[in-house]
Amino acid sequence: MKNLVIEPTKYTPGINFLFDERVLEISGESYPENTAEFYSPVLKWITEFLKINESKTITVNIVIQYFNSSSSKIFMDLFDLLNDKSHEGLNIIVNWNYLEEDDNMLEYGEEFQEDVDNLKFNLVPRKSI
Repeated sequence: MKNLVIEPTKYTPGINFLFDERVLEISGESYPENTAEFYSPVLKWITEFLKINESKTITVNIVIQYFNSSSSKIFMDLFDLLNDKSHEGLNIIVNWNYLEEDDNMLEYGEEFQEDVDNLKFNLVPRKSI
């Protein structure tokens, strides 16, 4: 598979999935006009990737400064997909990055963390993003 690279815009995050390194990063802001349309090919790509990745660790770095409610639903869909694969034995690490002073993004991360029972879900405070 090729790497998945989507450049960020004012309304959409940058998405980089480095196939050989098994690292997915979603960074920026997420409030696309049509969230399902934007994320559908991303979730499809990840689903296909998970079918062929049997044993190596996958790291997911979420570095989002702002997202809307429809993006929140997509993130939960992503975490559910990863959690299901983790139940099948795949080692998946999620790093939820947030600014130290951003209590809202910390709370969102905590809520996502509570909803997945098999992922290693780290809350990562940062001084800058």
